Amino acid sequence: MLSDLLMWNKIGRIVTLLSDRLNITPELALDVFYTSKTNELLHDPTTLLYTFSDLYIVDDVVRELQS
Repeated sequence: MLSDLLMWNKIGRIVTLLSDRLNITPELALDVFYTSKTNELLHDPTTLLYTFSDLYIVDDVVRELQS
């Protein structure tokens, strides 16, 4: 599992990419991400989602929003 600092940095990068992808404010992107199932999976060490790239995780959030 990532340390708190590394997870915080990863989430920051994900939110920035999500904001750009969806053309929304970073604050709204943060809300979208924190209320997503992907966020729950990211914090679950058994999924190993934290080992995936930031872009993969952003794509996962976007797919989640589309369904």
